Amino acid sequence: MKTRASVVIVGGGVMGCSIAYHLSSKGVKDIVLVERDSIGSGSTGRSSGLIRMHYSTEINTRLAWESFDVLRNFDEIVGGNGGWVKTGFMIMVGPDEIQGLKKNIMLHQSVGVDTSIISVAEAKEIAPGFDYSGVGAIGYEPESGYGDPSGVTLGYATRAREMGVAILLENPLVEINFTGHRIRGVQTKQGFINTDTVVLATGPWSGQILNELNIDLPLVPTRHSVILLQRPDNILAGHPAGCDTEHLVYFRPEGGSYWLVGNGNHEEIVNPNAYKSQPEMDYVQDVWDRMTKRIPSLASAKYFTGYSGLYTSTPDDHPIVDTCSQVEGLYICSGFSGHGYKESPAIGRIMSELILTGKVETPDITPLKSDRFSTGETNQLSYKFKVLA
Repeated sequence: MKTRASVVIVGGGVMGCSIAYHLSSKGVKDIVLVERDSIGSGSTGRSSGLIRMHYSTEINTRLAWESFDVLRNFDEIVGGNGGWVKTGFMIMVGPDEIQGLKKNIMLHQSVGVDTSIISVAEAKEIAPGFDYSGVGAIGYEPESGYGDPSGVTLGYATRAREMGVAILLENPLVEINFTGHRIRGVQTKQGFINTDTVVLATGPWSGQILNELNIDLPLVPTRHSVILLQRPDNILAGHPAGCDTEHLVYFRPEGGSYWLVGNGNHEEIVNPNAYKSQPEMDYVQDVWDRMTKRIPSLASAKYFTGYSGLYTSTPDDHPIVDTCSQVEGLYICSGFSGHGYKESPAIGRIMSELILTGKVETPDITPLKSDRFSTGETNQLSYKFKVLA
């Protein structure tokens, strides 16, 4: 095992591997990535994989927009199977959220996103199997879709390895060592690594790790479950991904026979080392019932399976991407609240710049600073639907 590194990245999910790739592509040598289990085994491996740009804030929109071209052309840009599938993305809001939707669509268009408000008649052409009763307004991104978070993570890891990054699996962090307020190294299960730069891309374990350093940040591990429904007789094949803020569900096709459906506001604080990996049947029935209010034919679908993964949630559902004022040489990249995969290419680039130059030219990452919770300058959201934060 290497005993010295210029940078130690803790966490082998999509964020850690993207950071490793971007740092090494900028010529940084002697990078070590340590992962407690296997590549993508945490939140990444249980992501729903949606790729869209519709958010309540400019910063999340810009992160997703920058990442979009990479994710849909991952095989050519990075290498590996990114699993890109174009479906389009439709957002349906109730009458009380029409102005919020219009405001957000204008924001997204100003960033460059291909998106617009469409009529119910236009929506029926795109998705004729939906029930549009009660809908106040509909937004549509024709170019959006979904991908494979595990494939993207493996692609980043493979390219990083080829550029010299040492990736140490089944090697959990034991302790971060520092002298005074300066990083000295990390103790892992396999041994000690001397370094003066540590990046925490540790997802739902971030809060625990920071608490051991007496750093209090609101990074909370929460359980999130999705279900897969087998479509009846292949009904609704080819329909778009989307979300419905009235019934608090989001959805996308999965292959040629299934629908993946999730609940956008399910928050259950859990221990990331011990949580139920399958949804309870009352949850399955509740989400399924709400989904059929928008897609009635799914009432005759068959339940195929479901799974639970972990979000790392913050009070404003935006990540912390920042240096650490308490410990020199420590960088924090966590709290993506379910948005991490679709923002991972941009975040990898941003973190590499922050580490190498101490600043990021674009976008302005002030909304992602860690002190926003103590100053009260948190991000203000347009919807009650957390998926669209």
